[in-house]
Amino acid sequence: MLSRITLSSFVMACSALAYMCPSAARTPDQAGGTYLAQGVGYPALVRLAHQTDPSANGRVLLVFERDGMDGIPLYVRSPGSQDWHFSENVTDQAHHGDASWQLRWQPNITELSRASGSLPAGTVLLAANATGNDAKGRVVAEDLQLYTSSDGGHSWHYRSSIIKGGGKPSEKDNHGVWEPNMRVLDDGRMVAYYSSEQHKAEGFNQLLAHKVSRDGGLTWGAEHVDVAIPGGVERPGMAVVDRLPDGRYVMSYEDIDGPQNGHVYLKFSRDGLDWGDAAMRGTPVQTEAGAWPAASPIVKWLPVGGHDGVIVVLAERAGGGGDPGGRSMYWNNDLGRGPWWEAPAPVQKQTGNIHAGWTQALLLQKNGTLLHITSSSTDKAPADLRGNVILYAAATERFDRYEAEDAARHWAVQIGDSTASNQQKARVAAWPQGRLDFSVHVATSGSKSLRVRWQDLGFTTKPLVRIDGHAIAGGDDRNDRDGWHVTTFHTTLQSGDHTITLGGEGHALDIDYLQIDRSGAVAESGPNA
Repeated sequence: MLSRITLSSFVMACSALAYMCPSAARTPDQAGGTYLAQGVGYPALVRLAHQTDPSANGRVLLVFERDGMDGIPLYVRSPGSQDWHFSENVTDQAHHGDASWQLRWQPNITELSRASGSLPAGTVLLAANATGNDAKGRVVAEDLQLYTSSDGGHSWHYRSSIIKGGGKPSEKDNHGVWEPNMRVLDDGRMVAYYSSEQHKAEGFNQLLAHKVSRDGGLTWGAEHVDVAIPGGVERPGMAVVDRLPDGRYVMSYEDIDGPQNGHVYLKFSRDGLDWGDAAMRGTPVQTEAGAWPAASPIVKWLPVGGHDGVIVVLAERAGGGGDPGGRSMYWNNDLGRGPWWEAPAPVQKQTGNIHAGWTQALLLQKNGTLLHITSSSTDKAPADLRGNVILYAAATERFDRYEAEDAARHWAVQIGDSTASNQQKARVAAWPQGRLDFSVHVATSGSKSLRVRWQDLGFTTKPLVRIDGHAIAGGDDRNDRDGWHVTTFHTTLQSGDHTITLGGEGHALDIDYLQIDRSGAVAESGPNA
């Protein structure tokens, strides 16, 4: 048995080497992305696909929060274009003429793929929080409102109030309502999910709930509670719901002031209405190594990489060794089962204030790239949310690359390295004590190429690979940039779950990632390929 002193010495040595490595920190000096507009947070977008005018299909509508009392800004990207232009501010029609009210916060935009009540398919829905101010300009009331557009976002009409709340957000006894998220079920019923602080007397600091409309959002039924943690402390919030290919629905939310503050959880539902025991948190989003996204999450299902696709979670920050700046996406290709893996987000935001990255937007584009839109702080006013900007970028994301820092580690440590994929790597002691275990889900059976990006520490070594306990011989080695090597192993994998173990022969080594390509696929070199 290896002694604790020996293990501690190994970890201390690795930590010392990590300290001497250049650019180990994951704090970019400048945000990476294209400036779109001034904006505090909460971007949401929709690509139109059900318009009666075929020329409008492919049009992308974007909304977000902007500081002030001018309404919700709407930006538009025309079909085939990559440029955005400002369309209008959508304003509060229910309190028209009352300067103390405005449609301001937490917008959510979507398009009806089927009729709902009297609303035909193609109707665009905009839900947002209208706030009412007192004489000193302080928020004292909220009104989650629904608006509709029958002309692809050119004009908007007030539809209804989903729920109303009151109290100053900063006060402990406020009864606020926040963050509407809209879905339409297969039978046309409309569902509005939201956060509520109206049950504090019952022992719930904040909870997640929904209401159902049977007439296309004109009227709303009783409140149903989805997530409610007793004790009066935890604040589940910011629910986002998406549909999975097996017909189920998935909900992401943040658990503020829970055991791990802000940890992102998922809950699943067969009908979008019954989310199980409201007191149960659900499934934590977490890597095998223990990294977890935190705060202000979104969940998005993407039809890539096989029948089950990929579930992606984005959040404002992370814990457990994840990037505290929230510049990673977390993905899973097994419908939420098993461990999660990180990939660099297309936009690399700055995080000088807590609102940078509050709710983000993802869209898989027709060219296969993933469009990412988020808020970011700036060098000019990093601590001031009013100085935030909206950034966007598109990138081809690899959901077949498994980051070494996310694997289960045995005599291994995580180290920052700007030359590594996602700016992190794992330093692994010599085999057999040192190893990384990757629990992977393979979508399709067939011949595969296992690419290992690695680096020696000055002593001759090579990577060793075992699949489900069986050694894989050989490996074609080539030099890569920045002193890295890529060694490719060829094998056949059946669809399903496998454990792939990596280590170093004779001496310690650094491992950047394991990548599983279909046979014959051409993999580009470098950490960001």
